[in-house]
Amino acid sequence: MLAWLFALSPWQQALVGTGFTYLMTAFGAGLVFFFKNIKKEVLNFMLGFASGVMIAASFWSLLDPAIARAEENGDIAWLVVAIGFGLGGLFLYISDKTIPHMHFGPNHETEGLPTHLKRTILLVFSITLHNIPEGLAVGVAFGAAASADNPNAAVLAAISVALGIGIQNFPEGAAVSIPLRQEGLSRWKSFLYGQASGIVEPIAGIIGALLVSRVTVLLPYALAFAAGAMIYVVVEELIPEAQQSITSRRHFAVFGVMVGFLIMMILDVALG
Repeated sequence: MLAWLFALSPWQQALVGTGFTYLMTAFGAGLVFFFKNIKKEVLNFMLGFASGVMIAASFWSLLDPAIARAEENGDIAWLVVAIGFGLGGLFLYISDKTIPHMHFGPNHETEGLPTHLKRTILLVFSITLHNIPEGLAVGVAFGAAASADNPNAAVLAAISVALGIGIQNFPEGAAVSIPLRQEGLSRWKSFLYGQASGIVEPIAGIIGALLVSRVTVLLPYALAFAAGAMIYVVVEELIPEAQQSITSRRHFAVFGVMVGFLIMMILDVALG
């Protein structure tokens, strides 16, 4: 059934994988046609779920393979992974401080360079920043399959990454479009802005796949880079946003993290 996917080149596989993750973002954004409001507890669970998926994917799908590839190359594995991981976090930090965006917290804190862009655009940019490392993670995973000892197994592992990221993109899409609706936008505009936040994933995915499939020495660095970027997003924004509620209801975010982590772990172990 998946023979057609195995026959594609790495960048084409990455396009299919990130195309799926983008569609899941769009489906999530489509919830705005059915709901105008979203309970804080539900949003906390969604953000926690996304965090759990990204944390699990960072290790099982990215850091663990990065260590294995670095050892195969005869490199100092811990140093290679540490460099890549640190650069990933630094990249997101620089992006966070330069690209104008607005957090989804109650105070709508604005970060990045000063701008006169509308609040709605800044809110979309916020999730778009999250989607860069997610798309990169999927693309690098498919790119890594090209040089793996068992390409088919590696493709299945990459599919698990795409599935996990896609599943957590569904609530993320809703977390963009529904707040935009609350800001006063029409349902259609809220949907269009919400799904647009996921367009960057196929772009990042193709770049990641082309890079590591053609310059294989960069593969462990790229895997760790994607992991570092994802962890930065989780710690800097997703978990803090999920915890911005009264203390007695913070368990929604905690259970979201645990469920997301568990699902991603099962997908990765079962398919990887």
